[in-house]
Amino acid sequence: MKNETQIKCPNCGTSIDVQDILSHQLEEEIKQKYQSRIAEEKKKYEQEQEKLKQAKLDFEEKKKKENELFQERLEHQLKSSKREIEAKLKLKLKEEQSDQFDALQKELNEKSEQVKELNRSKAEIEKLKREKGELKEAAEAEAQKKLNDILIAEREKIKKAEEDKNELRFKEMQKQLEDQKKLTEEMKRKQEQGSMQLQGEVQELAIEEWLAAKFPLDTIEEIKKGARGGDCIQIVHTRTEQNCGSIYYESKRTKDFQPSWIEKFKADIRDRGANIGVLVTEVMPSDMDRMGLREGIWICNYEEFKGLCTVLREGIIQVNNAIVTQENKGDKMDLLYDYLTSSTFRMSIEAIVEGFTQMKSDLDSEKRSMQRIWKQREKQIEKVIINTIDMYGSVKGIAGNAIQSVKALELPEGDPSEED
Repeated sequence: MKNETQIKCPNCGTSIDVQDILSHQLEEEIKQKYQSRIAEEKKKYEQEQEKLKQAKLDFEEKKKKENELFQERLEHQLKSSKREIEAKLKLKLKEEQSDQFDALQKELNEKSEQVKELNRSKAEIEKLKREKGELKEAAEAEAQKKLNDILIAEREKIKKAEEDKNELRFKEMQKQLEDQKKLTEEMKRKQEQGSMQLQGEVQELAIEEWLAAKFPLDTIEEIKKGARGGDCIQIVHTRTEQNCGSIYYESKRTKDFQPSWIEKFKADIRDRGANIGVLVTEVMPSDMDRMGLREGIWICNYEEFKGLCTVLREGIIQVNNAIVTQENKGDKMDLLYDYLTSSTFRMSIEAIVEGFTQMKSDLDSEKRSMQRIWKQREKQIEKVIINTIDMYGSVKGIAGNAIQSVKALELPEGDPSEED
C-alpha cells in the first residue's frame, strides 16, 4: 500500500511520498486559516480594550465630580455641627465652672478645718513625743536588763558544762600529782605498763567523791583494793528510814567493752546482796549508743552516771516506802527487782537521760542563736527609728513650720560659706 502512494522524481530519481506532500499542503492551509482568524479576534479585542479604557476615564471623571459635590456638602454639614458643638461646650463649661467654684469653696472650708485640727493636735504631738522618749528609754533599759540576765545564765551554763567536762580530767591530774609525790618509781613503772589502771582509779575516786557530796545521808562503802568485787556500794538512807536499799557501782576505763564484765558483776552483786548494779564505762557496748539496761545491769558513761544514780536512788526509796506500807504482802527483794527491771522504770531513766542530752543540745543551740538574737534586736531598733522618721516626715509635710523641728531627725545645718 505504501508503494502505491510513492512516485519518483524524473530529474533525480528520488522516491517521494504523495501522502506526505498532501498532508503538508493541508497543514499549511489550515495554519493560514487559523492565523487569519486569530488576527481578526486580536483586532476585536483591541477595540474592546479601547472602549473599556474610555469608559473608565468617563467613570473617573464622573466620580471626581461627585466627590467634589460630596466634599462641599460635608464641609457645610461640619461647619453647622461645629457651631452646635461650640454652643453646647460653652454652656457645659459655664456649668462646670460653677460646680468647680462650689467645690473650691468647699475644699477651702475643709482646709480651714484641717488647719484648726492641726493646731489642736500640736499639743498632742508634743505629748506623744515625750511619751515616746520615755517608752524608748524604758524599753532600752528593759532590753538591756534581759540581755544581761541571758548573758549571766549563759555564762553559768557554759561554766557548769565546762566544769562537768573537765572534772574527770582534773581528778586524773590531781591523782597523778599525788602519786608522783609519793611513789616516783612506782609511777614510772605504771607509765611503762600503761595508764589504764590509773585512769580506772581516777574514775573510781570521782564516783565515790561525787556520791558522798551529792547524798550526805547515804553511806558510801569503798571496796578495798585487791578485794574481789566492784568499786563501791551506796547504801541509801533517808531522814526517816535507814538502809532502804543499796546500789553497787563498778568503774571501767578501757579501750574495749568486755561482755564478760556483766556476768562477773552480777555474781558480785549477789555476793554483796545489793539491789541494783551500775557499770560506769568509758566505752559503751557496740550495740548501745547511750545508757540502758543489759541483763539486769545498768550500763552508762560518767556523764550519764550523775543523772542515773539520782533516779535509781529515788526508785529505791519509793519501793522501800511501798514495802513498808505493805509488809507481809510480798517479798521485798522481788518487788524491788521487778520495779527496777520494769519498762516503766527504764522509760523514766531514759526520759531523764534525754533531758540531760536535750539540755546539752539547748546549750549549744543557745550559743549559736545569741548572734541571731542580737541581729534581730538591731533590726527591731532600726524599724522603730524608720517608722518614727516616717511619722515625723508625714506630720511635718502637713503642718509645715507649725511643727517644731527635732534635731535628731533633721539634716545637719549647712556651712554658710558653702551656700555663698
